Amino acid sequence: MTQIQLYDTTLRDGAQREGISFTVEDKLRIVRKLDELGVHFIEGGWPGSNPKDDEFFALAQGLSLSNAQLAAFASTRRPKTKAEKDPNLLALLQAGTKVVTIVGKSWNHHVTQVLGTSLEENLGMVADSISFLKSQGRTVFFDAEHFFDGYKANPEYALKTIKMAADAGASCVILCDTNGGALPQEVSTALAVAKREVSVPLGIHAHNDAELAVANTLAAVEAGATQIQGTINGYGERCGNANLCSVIPTLKLKMGIDCINDEQLAMLTEVAHCVAEIANLTIDSYLPYVGSSAFAHKAGLHVDAMIKWEESYHHVDPELVGNRWRTLVSELSGRGGIVYKAKERGLELDAQDERTLAILSHIKAMESRGFQYDGAEASFELIIRRSQPDYRPLFELVDFMVMVEKRRRPPTIEEEELLSEATVKVKVGGEVIHTAAEGNGPVNALDAALRKALLVFYPSLAAVRLVDYKVRAIDETEGTASRVCVFIESSDGKHEWRTVGSSSNIIEASWLALADSLEYWLLRQAAEGGVL
Repeated sequence: MTQIQLYDTTLRDGAQREGISFTVEDKLRIVRKLDELGVHFIEGGWPGSNPKDDEFFALAQGLSLSNAQLAAFASTRRPKTKAEKDPNLLALLQAGTKVVTIVGKSWNHHVTQVLGTSLEENLGMVADSISFLKSQGRTVFFDAEHFFDGYKANPEYALKTIKMAADAGASCVILCDTNGGALPQEVSTALAVAKREVSVPLGIHAHNDAELAVANTLAAVEAGATQIQGTINGYGERCGNANLCSVIPTLKLKMGIDCINDEQLAMLTEVAHCVAEIANLTIDSYLPYVGSSAFAHKAGLHVDAMIKWEESYHHVDPELVGNRWRTLVSELSGRGGIVYKAKERGLELDAQDERTLAILSHIKAMESRGFQYDGAEASFELIIRRSQPDYRPLFELVDFMVMVEKRRRPPTIEEEELLSEATVKVKVGGEVIHTAAEGNGPVNALDAALRKALLVFYPSLAAVRLVDYKVRAIDETEGTASRVCVFIESSDGKHEWRTVGSSSNIIEASWLALADSLEYWLLRQAAEGGVL
């Protein structure tokens, strides 16, 4: 069986993604998660390039890792500089890692036009740098930058650079598609030639500019590459790097290559979401294997088949990668999907019951008016609960009014302020309460007024807060007169839930989503025996 080394560069290449800035503590947390995942090498950064990476490597020496080895990254020596005096290489040694990775040019045009030196000098830079680092007791990996572009432009010279690296003592030579524009067949062909030319193991480092980083990585493995470089969630400069969260399960589940064990693979979704959280990014829900939509089904035909046989519309078992399959509710759903979705939420429905058909008809009618329940499962649950014979609303809206006023404050009339005020009448039991509140906007004022009324009856609502609010125009051709869909995400500090409202009036749409959010929480509390 092919032995594959997983080399993660999230902390260096991944950190070059626009919008990512890891702290030292962030990097240490990610190292621990990657070690748990079973990655073999973790590239921590470029020592000497910034104080943060220097601090990271100093602290990382105290880490006790079970599976991974840390690697430090730098470039070859500078032109016309002795390797033993080159500041990049000296900083690399100062990092204290047993494994070091250096990048060097393999594209002749880069050598002459970017480095501004001769082709022969570049070969000397590669050889001298690796020899020096080897003499200091380091295991050296060589990243052949722009190898595939170099191979197309001048194959003889590109191959010379990697042969020089191998002869100088590199333990692995990694062929880099730095511009991310190579095609899988080009990768396979070039790697097969390189494998005949050098005696050391080869690796692949692919960027995703043509949406082919994962495909190119797998093509390289089939052609003989044994080290895979990539990042968690495909983070990286421009369009990113090969996504290890796609590469790893494909290798293991489809190609039979046990690059990590089964227990580690089951952590994959957790690790992907953890790294996204540390990066302060919302993970793409549509990512293969680890995204929340990766195993989500919306069409009634699919859901019906999945209920009968889970493998009918899954290419792998989602539990193997720590994910789960979900049903989504929409106008495409059938009765089976409604029943299954209700069961997921602890509610029993009978597919043959006329009430189930009524629920499905109601959902389809509401979606025709702009409601979207596949991203608002709390509102879907309320539809089912409201269909129950014993349902009694915990509160009912009598009416509300929202006012927005622009004022100029004397004596300096140039100073202006916006005032938002809402009045609400709600009925709880047989009592009607009338309240008013101000806010920094009309929705905030409406929220404050509603809470003010309900807290009299349900003090525990104080724990609920709105954490996200999104508005989506349904028919952009109508401009400001178009219907809108409002999504609200709420939290009580332990759980999150999402609700939806739709109307041609953004305030009404917001009210519908807001009222659903509060009623959902109250009903769940009552069902669980919580204190209201």
